[in-house]
Amino acid sequence: MKALFILNDAPYGSERVYNALRLAHALQKDSRAEVAVFLMADAVIAAKAGQKTPDGYYNVERMLKRVLAGAGKVLLCGACMDARGLEEDALLEGARRSTMDELAAATLEADKVLVF
Repeated sequence: MKALFILNDAPYGSERVYNALRLAHALQKDSRAEVAVFLMADAVIAAKAGQKTPDGYYNVERMLKRVLAGAGKVLLCGACMDARGLEEDALLEGARRSTMDELAAATLEADKVLVF
């Protein structure tokens, strides 16, 4: 099963990104699941490398690394990156700039599309 997660919210402030990534991790426990995460709008900041959160607080950078370690994809809307001044060299390793055309293709290929 191919699952596509589309995340829109900032990584901190609400728990939407956190909960989406928790579900992505749970799906990755099943070897049949393929997970892709597409970050849009303020969610692109979730893929910024070097995040420092207080002890005991979730860290979305680490959560995205776990998606990547499970053979998942982390893609970012390029226009959203540009609007926020986020350069590719500031991203965590494995995450990459993407396009709406790639999101459209991933949507067509996915069995499930989850929007947070």
